[in-house]
Amino acid sequence: DLLDIAGDVTVAGALCRLNAPPATQDAPVVGRLRAAGAVILGRTNMTEFAFSALGTNPHFGIPGNPADLTRVPGGSSSGAAASVGYGVADMGVGSDTGGSIRIPAALCGLTGFKPTGGVVPIEGCVALSTTLDTIGPIARDVATCAAAFAIMAGRPDPLTSQPPLPVTGLRIGLVHDTAVTADMEPEVAAAITAAEERLRAAGAVTEVVDFTAVVAALRAIDALGTFPSVELAAALDGASDETIARIDPRIWARVRPGYDVRATTYIAMHARRREAIALMTKTIAGFDAFAMPTVPITAPTIADMDSDEAFVRANGLVLRNTRMGNLLDLPGVSLPVPSAGLPVGWMLCGARGTDDRLLRVAAAVEGVVG
Repeated sequence: DLLDIAGDVTVAGALCRLNAPPATQDAPVVGRLRAAGAVILGRTNMTEFAFSALGTNPHFGIPGNPADLTRVPGGSSSGAAASVGYGVADMGVGSDTGGSIRIPAALCGLTGFKPTGGVVPIEGCVALSTTLDTIGPIARDVATCAAAFAIMAGRPDPLTSQPPLPVTGLRIGLVHDTAVTADMEPEVAAAITAAEERLRAAGAVTEVVDFTAVVAALRAIDALGTFPSVELAAALDGASDETIARIDPRIWARVRPGYDVRATTYIAMHARRREAIALMTKTIAGFDAFAMPTVPITAPTIADMDSDEAFVRANGLVLRNTRMGNLLDLPGVSLPVPSAGLPVGWMLCGARGTDDRLLRVAAAVEGVVG
């Protein structure tokens, strides 16, 4: 419910948008899908303004995780993932500003693809962050994601227009830094380790990558502020007290600090982001992709999220790894990997702008670790 469909109100999971004017035309992504023959079944639920990652929404409800209805599906694209997981749809369209495609894909046992920024048009989308927002697919496999991405981006399908890549000889960097593995549940760790072993056994070349400098560069951005807080605060600037009062307090708590960030600080955030992207380009050079856990935990229970403390902790944990890809402007795929219980996702990221290549790598990896 983030993309415009002609004649519909785009609510974006927000009670305060129920009376917004209907869209006068389809968002470009919707139009491209329709033109390719896709049947739009309907709008799906999401977290308010796409600004949390567990799939909770006090206004319109929480879709149960298809793997366990008592657990959250992940967000912000909660309904998109749930609709695919329930078998209602072949593909769901999601947005991804800090992980909102890849997180629900991981927690629901699905595949989710976040493109490089700007590859898929974001016009006709209620923006959370004009800097970080991307739009992409959630589906059951890489092939469906690749086909949907190609339509949304207006380019040939990378899997059908190019020969398949062999796993043998692929160079995959493994990120084992504590910055991405701290507080990881044993079930997740075991599933990721097994996936790495299967990849090596199939002939891929793996190497542990030192991510220390990259993490430090990202923390330098966070020390100044976060793009979603600043940019959503700007979008809501001038809103009435009545409008603000209708926003979920958990969401407003994340928006409010954005009003205090000075223009000079915001410009500095962009400068530090450019530096981090340049550093990442050097770090990933020579690798076909690098891999890390999509999220370090399995889906929490819906009941546990009643606690503000538990919500804040879980929300931070599930966003921790995926948001790196948005700040660094990398394409990323979350692949489901076998686990002993609840779904676990393994994230592959490619260099900026290598979306087609990453999907081909992901298709090869999927064949041996899925």
